[in-house]
Amino acid sequence: MAVTPHVAAIEVTSGGGVGNGSSSDRWQPAQTDAPFIRKESVTETDESIHPARVPWNKGKLTGQKPPLKLKEIWAIRIRPQLASVPRDLAMFNLAMDSKLRACDLTKLRVRDVCHGERIAPRAMILQQKTQRPVQFEITEQTRESVAVWMHEAKLGAGDYLFPSRIHESPHISTRQYSRLVHRWIGAIGLDDTAYGTHTMRRTKASLIYRRTKNLRAVQILLGHTKLESTVRYLGIEVDDALEMAEQTEV
Repeated sequence: MAVTPHVAAIEVTSGGGVGNGSSSDRWQPAQTDAPFIRKESVTETDESIHPARVPWNKGKLTGQKPPLKLKEIWAIRIRPQLASVPRDLAMFNLAMDSKLRACDLTKLRVRDVCHGERIAPRAMILQQKTQRPVQFEITEQTRESVAVWMHEAKLGAGDYLFPSRIHESPHISTRQYSRLVHRWIGAIGLDDTAYGTHTMRRTKASLIYRRTKNLRAVQILLGHTKLESTVRYLGIEVDDALEMAEQTEV
């Protein structure tokens, strides 16, 4: 922003001379070649000081995140197995089975999934969003991967299942979990901007509905309070309408 030149001023008396500051005196701008320009004050809204805020979703795809297909699930699962990354494998498998929101998955403790030293086939937690309990299954392959991770990390009953590597945080954050999900998606050649943590939550629920058409069962598994929420979450009405249209020949 251009700097406005200072405009000199002198005190002039009614007779034309320099006054002594009496009440009859007045201020007049000095005669200079430059025009009189009013100097603008810098306010807090000046963009040079406070740049325009960039919307969080600029350049990003928003809306419902699509679930993974079976072949994509196995393509992701095999990578941490081959790379011997037990934490990622346990987290991916548990995210698939539990269908939990990111805020609940990242705060799981060992005691939430274990009975003594044995990992339970079923678990129940209190959801952070709704403050209602939700139950989920833990399949055999998930129990095996979680057991391997717990042994390697030397986790006790009161420990968080996925502790953070940052000392200030006791468990992995939802942001860190989101970055992991995007990394998993990108590793198999998919556009990671179209997917997110809700992809992990929706995947198994969508597969269950496709196989059973039991909407009430899916509602219970997702911990939704209203059936309409489950319908919107899975995008069932649109998908079912298209499926019926595809099966109808005219």
